[in-house]
Amino acid sequence: MRSTEQLDRSEALRLLGTVPLGRIVFTHQALPAIRPVNHVVEGEDVIIRLDEGASRASLVATPGTPGIVLAYEADAIHPDTHLGWSVVVIGYAELVENRNEAQRLEALLDPWSHQPVAGVLRIRAELVTGFRLGPEPRPISTPGEHRRESRPCL
Repeated sequence: MRSTEQLDRSEALRLLGTVPLGRIVFTHQALPAIRPVNHVVEGEDVIIRLDEGASRASLVATPGTPGIVLAYEADAIHPDTHLGWSVVVIGYAELVENRNEAQRLEALLDPWSHQPVAGVLRIRAELVTGFRLGPEPRPISTPGEHRRESRPCL
């Protein structure tokens, strides 16, 4: 068993900024879709790049609307010890329209695919949740408590 500690918003966003890769969760043709993408955290926003092969219509809202609601998840959980953390951000996604801003943000992202960039997406964090998996808590003994040794009956 592992201990589970809920993370507050600022700690969750801080941890999210320590890893380069996460998963974007969105609706594509009325079905759930999940794609691995690289990201950076800027303030409370998650920034990702859209490749030409991305389902752009599923990720980008019509101009003048608040945006498409997406989830973004990233984690760092050790495969052997199972210690680590997981963070989920839910928010509205919007395409960064300003060319200079898009170029600035794109330069912050470390691409791991050779696909041409089709745009930069900003996810404005509305809901941020997360947890940390810690080692199994040790039993706490109270002062003056003595443990009896078990002796076989003769």
